Amino acid sequence: MIGGNSVNPSEIYQRNQVTTARPEELTLMLYNGGIKFLQQAKAAIDKKDIAKAHSHITRVQDIVTELMVTLNMDYEISKTILPLYEYMKRRLIEANMAKDSEILNEIEGMFQELRTTWAQAMKQAKSV
Repeated sequence: MIGGNSVNPSEIYQRNQVTTARPEELTLMLYNGGIKFLQQAKAAIDKKDIAKAHSHITRVQDIVTELMVTLNMDYEISKTILPLYEYMKRRLIEANMAKDSEILNEIEGMFQELRTTWAQAMKQAKSV
């Protein structure tokens, strides 16, 4: 205990990862987090835990918002990705309202593709 609050070592580790990560690593973490929360949301829907499903879907919406805000619009690719993020966010709102796992599957597929592409780009950038 520190200052009367219990300290979770996992939370400290995660916080340190985020604060020391390079921007490209943060983007990869956002994609990974989106996938994790989508999977948790689908599990909550299956269990009929509406509150948890809402919470997890909202976390994914926040991740998509962060991805949108951090896009560098100086690059042409960003002008292509922004509408994709906007679509994802709109679909997440629909999924949250209907607690629809099929929509979440669609968005998870998009997150997985984006993560894979981003990881490959990171590897290529390191080898240059």
